Amino acid sequence: MDVKEIRVVNEWRDVLEQSREQPVFVLKHSATCPISASAYREFKAFETDLEKNYLIVQDSRSVSNEIEDDLGIQHQSPQLFLLKDGKAIWQATHYEINKGKIKNAVEDFC
Repeated sequence: MDVKEIRVVNEWRDVLEQSREQPVFVLKHSATCPISASAYREFKAFETDLEKNYLIVQDSRSVSNEIEDDLGIQHQSPQLFLLKDGKAIWQATHYEINKGKIKNAVEDFC
């Protein structure tokens, strides 16, 4: 499944609402950080039927801020969320974002 970019707050709201139907992933990604680049590669390579979304923090700062406010979780980058029922049921940051940890999250929470 392709990874969809979230660029505006309304797209974030749609993803959050979609999580009420089935779990979805959202990755906050920094275009200038090598750790974030590694996390993005791991996330993109992870095969799943769940929808995968990302945003580039530098390009979509208002979306990043909205995610922090809506989920009540302090911003980090990179930061991966598994959302269900409009809430983050799992999250990982930095080097914790890898295929093995993502797979475990899907097995544990979906």
